[in-house]
Amino acid sequence: MKFGPKAAAAAAALCAALTLSACGGPSGGAAAGNATNGITIGSLADAKSFDPTDARTGHAMPIFQSVYDTLLLREPDGTISPMLATAWKYNADNTVLTLTLREGVTFSDGSRFDAAAVKANIDNFKAAQGQDAYQVSSVKEVSVVDPKTVAITLTAPDPAFTYYLTLAAGFMASPKALDTPELKNDPQGSGPYVLDKANSVKGSQYVMTKREGYWNKDLQKFDKITIKILPDVTARTNALVSGQVDAALLDAKNGKQAEGAGLKLNKSQVDWTGILLFDRDGKLSPELANVKVRQAINYAFDRKTILDQQFLGQGTVTSQIFGPESGAYLPELDDRYPYDPAKAKQLLAEAGYPNGFTMKYPTTANSDALNAVVAQQLADVGIKLQMETVPQPNLVADLAAGKFAAGSYSLAQANPWASITQTIGASALYNPFKTTTPELESLIKETQNGGEKSPELAKKVNKYVTDNAWFAPLFRADLMYYTSKKITVQTQANQAVPSIYNYSPAN
Repeated sequence: MKFGPKAAAAAAALCAALTLSACGGPSGGAAAGNATNGITIGSLADAKSFDPTDARTGHAMPIFQSVYDTLLLREPDGTISPMLATAWKYNADNTVLTLTLREGVTFSDGSRFDAAAVKANIDNFKAAQGQDAYQVSSVKEVSVVDPKTVAITLTAPDPAFTYYLTLAAGFMASPKALDTPELKNDPQGSGPYVLDKANSVKGSQYVMTKREGYWNKDLQKFDKITIKILPDVTARTNALVSGQVDAALLDAKNGKQAEGAGLKLNKSQVDWTGILLFDRDGKLSPELANVKVRQAINYAFDRKTILDQQFLGQGTVTSQIFGPESGAYLPELDDRYPYDPAKAKQLLAEAGYPNGFTMKYPTTANSDALNAVVAQQLADVGIKLQMETVPQPNLVADLAAGKFAAGSYSLAQANPWASITQTIGASALYNPFKTTTPELESLIKETQNGGEKSPELAKKVNKYVTDNAWFAPLFRADLMYYTSKKITVQTQANQAVPSIYNYSPAN
């Protein structure tokens, strides 16, 4: 496989004007022009490697899905269906998940998929502590019951665990390849395609060809899939409009050019964008310990104007962090904090800050435009943001380390329990000061132990954090995914880009 640094650098230079689309070459324009035999997809992000322990939910998922099956499959609407596991069931207290496995499945190296392979993969995923290792944090033990049955014991109920088995935690690789350096560049999965190493260049493109003998031919809709790694939106637009790729994620501004060229828009909403008000106990900014101050921040924003300015109105304004597909969504909370600067000033005065206050605030090259508007609207009610530039790669680490009292970010409106454990719970990554209350802890515990009722119970958590202004959400921006007339695609709930299974030839 052409993974040398010189090759990658040359590819990067060649693709400087082509992002999230194609750079030409053997899988460029011609492949995109014959979608019944092949499809070329632009990808915003590269995979760190082909080792499933490096997999991360998001833009790179289709790269992994091409060569690896997951234990469970997420349908486009988010429904969980069988894949390598044909059935699954929890015990009475939801702490042991038993999976019945598909028989007759083999990995690309010829080895057999069975319960021992599942145990080896989950154990390895947990030990490696990769980017998405949180997905198996509740796993206590994986036991082989028999070759077609595996029992996964959890330390406590985890309402998101079956959801995680459709993501990185569910990717299954050949046990022979696990924890070997070769797996990083040479995937050994049971997926619908195999990597064409001769025509693949890390950082530039991955070419996958249909795997012979695959157990589910219905998922093999193309003979070949090419995924181009192209991060720049202008380059993505040019590549898509010129026919070098069949599908790409654009933004509202560049989408107009794509629509003018006759490309089809497929909309979805995955993330919420807004402000995480981390310092609810007032350790860095004492003002944020007062709920009236946090509510005042929410009332300060003209969300519609911000959405219009930043995304040409493509999205939905909201005051809650749970979206309509999450299961914990409450329609009335979208308008919980209408734009009311007078109300914001009143609440600040009642909290003891009639003249407002100053707060240190992180910004990056990617967020400067949004933060300029945020700063102006907060300044209008008396709150001054003292901007501190942070390198984009350091932002999450700095936020998680509690270096700032608040910060702008976009987070997925995922499975309710996943959102709670990543954003709200006392040990959540995006709760760096570990703030909580007895009332909230009680609501979280109810949700955790709710079984099938867990999403409904999570609505109470949603209402609590919204009423108490733990966050200042602004909007759910539309993800604008464009496709050529040669293919059709279904957007994927709770995922930035469609799953690899969601594409089909138009005819």
